[in-house]
Amino acid sequence: MTKLIGSKKIKTAVFISGTGSNLKNLIKFSKKRNSPISIDLIVSNSSKSKGLKYADQFKIKKKIFNFDHVTNTERKILIQLNKYEINFICLAGFMKILSKNFIKKFKGKIINIHPSLLPKYKGLNTHERAIKNKDKFAGCSVHYVTEKLDSGKIIMQKKIKIANKDNSYSLAKKVLKQEHKIYPASIIKILN
Repeated sequence: MTKLIGSKKIKTAVFISGTGSNLKNLIKFSKKRNSPISIDLIVSNSSKSKGLKYADQFKIKKKIFNFDHVTNTERKILIQLNKYEINFICLAGFMKILSKNFIKKFKGKIINIHPSLLPKYKGLNTHERAIKNKDKFAGCSVHYVTEKLDSGKIIMQKKIKIANKDNSYSLAKKVLKQEHKIYPASIIKILN
């Protein structure tokens, strides 16, 4: 997927579930002149998601969906993505698994940030697992989203050393700093 020189920015939706620190970081990145994306929609599976405040702060449309009936919900999400002419999706701490059908419709146009050095530690509690296994390094990965959880082609990774004094909280903070660097860098890499 390439961006044409001189073309408009690619309309992007960011899917979140939590505090939205990666969302805020992506919004700031999208405002830069060299950014290939504009963030036109924020999707969340929870009205309690703290990250939704950035939708108001930066005047971006937000939609909240209840995932009780996945097929139904995804159909509603696709309607909104069409309405806002979204061509690219960034998952940023989105805690729901998208269906095969949904992913097929956006094949190669959904990326995710994951707080481990994939293929190590797919899924949840990545920092606890890295510490428990006495790993020397942790990190984060940006990857394409495929039908298999945290298994798509890796776009970029950043490795950091785990200090002896690190716990899952301090490690999470260190990894998050790197996430904020490699998510925009990955977007530039694949879209510019």
